[in-house]
Amino acid sequence: MGCVRCGARGETAGSYDSIVTAYFERVDDTRFRATPAVGGAWDPREQHIAPALGLLTHAVELALDERLAAGLQLGRLSFDILGTMPIDVVEVETRVLRPGRTVELAEARMSHGGRAAVTLRAWLLARHDTGALAGDAFAPMPRPEELDEWRGLDDWPGEFVRTVDARGRRLGQGRAQVWVRPSVPLLEHEPISPTVRLLSVLDIANGVTPRMPPQTVLFPNVDLTAHLIAQPHGEWLGFDTTVAYGSGGLGITHSVLHDVHGVVGTCAQSLTVRPRP
Repeated sequence: MGCVRCGARGETAGSYDSIVTAYFERVDDTRFRATPAVGGAWDPREQHIAPALGLLTHAVELALDERLAAGLQLGRLSFDILGTMPIDVVEVETRVLRPGRTVELAEARMSHGGRAAVTLRAWLLARHDTGALAGDAFAPMPRPEELDEWRGLDDWPGEFVRTVDARGRRLGQGRAQVWVRPSVPLLEHEPISPTVRLLSVLDIANGVTPRMPPQTVLFPNVDLTAHLIAQPHGEWLGFDTTVAYGSGGLGITHSVLHDVHGVVGTCAQSLTVRPRP
């Protein structure tokens, strides 16, 4: 993929101020420098968590490369967001918590300045031929080319949301079907899997169709858990998303995940909801 010039959505390429070629630059085996392309939606001076989740997933795949080649695959990814991160160098560490021949549990942690900011616990499960059993009862999504450009991200500040293409349709308050794809790589000059590439935009689910505009209500997510039934492929990740707020400050964003071949899993995010002061 080519370079992306950061700036307001809708401007021509020549009017942008800067050029970014990836969300992160590798410093060494464990450290990565975030680029301006990760500028957050709640605070543009902080990182949007979506690319960080992709980077943690990439770290797990690298650490367990031989196990994946031997037949394991990502089945569940559970992220806990412990705090915010500036657009700076972060450190990523991985370890295996539960080794096994057919089931394995791995952990990855991202920290800044010695403070843990995001953790991932990933279950890897053995591959089996279950093609004769495959099926689901989830509603299908229109293909990306069948939908119009999605303007639901225009209310958000920050550079990250400017680096994704989006197509979708609104189905109701807090309800939409939206396809997104990143337009810059996760890492410059470093190959990543299709799963990692699409998971680097997964956290955007909480922002594609909020029940209330972010200018009036705060609803950041404190976690994200994805359950996969297939490894996603292709350029686009589809969100069939429903957002619910309770009466006591709790909320949830639930998405059925699609690639262009069909359903690949689900994603849930726990929200802390409160009116803006």
